[in-house]
Amino acid sequence: MKSPIIIALDTDKKSVFELIEKIDPSECKVKVGSQLFTASGPIIIEKLNDLGFDVFLDLKFHDIPNTVEKSIEEAVKMGVWMLNVHSLGGKQMLNAALQVIEKATVKPLLIGVTVLTSFSNETLKQVGINQSTQEQVLLLAKLCQNIGLDGVVCSPNEVSTLRENLGKNFLLVTPGIRSLNLEKDDQKRTATATEAINNGADYIVIGREITKESDPGAKIKQILETV
Repeated sequence: MKSPIIIALDTDKKSVFELIEKIDPSECKVKVGSQLFTASGPIIIEKLNDLGFDVFLDLKFHDIPNTVEKSIEEAVKMGVWMLNVHSLGGKQMLNAALQVIEKATVKPLLIGVTVLTSFSNETLKQVGINQSTQEQVLLLAKLCQNIGLDGVVCSPNEVSTLRENLGKNFLLVTPGIRSLNLEKDDQKRTATATEAINNGADYIVIGREITKESDPGAKIKQILETV
């Protein structure tokens, strides 16, 4: 069975290399976000690829279409497995990103960020969006599907709604995964790994619950047995 686990490497360079020595690339994929990429640059992608890891480049590209197009071109050259753009960039920007992927010899998965898991209905109102998080996520996910993206990032709370509305072949990647006994930290819309998978998530992004373990490999195996 394909592992649904993506480990969020949201930490410093030293800690990352200590961590990846303890985990098996056949049991998980890894996510490189803005913190690690800013600290390490493209070389971290190369090193992770060399070690056999599939890399999700989580930089949430959101800019004018031409800038996003050029950024995606550079990301494709790095050999990432998956990357994302912010769906609020709109149809033209999403199309520009997709066109780059379609021209690539090796095509990474392209997914759209809907609404960050740190957002609530009140947070959306603060930035002028009067729809609920559920409504906004569905609207943006439909936009991404209609344009031809492979899937979206959403919180576990929206997975079942999106699966029902968008079908079984649209990828749903869910951060905000927490065990029942863990603090939510800055994330508001969370669920357990089992809940997310049962509701229809294809991949679950897990950070601190694995990266702070003394034996992260054992923790991965435990989660895989659970889900």
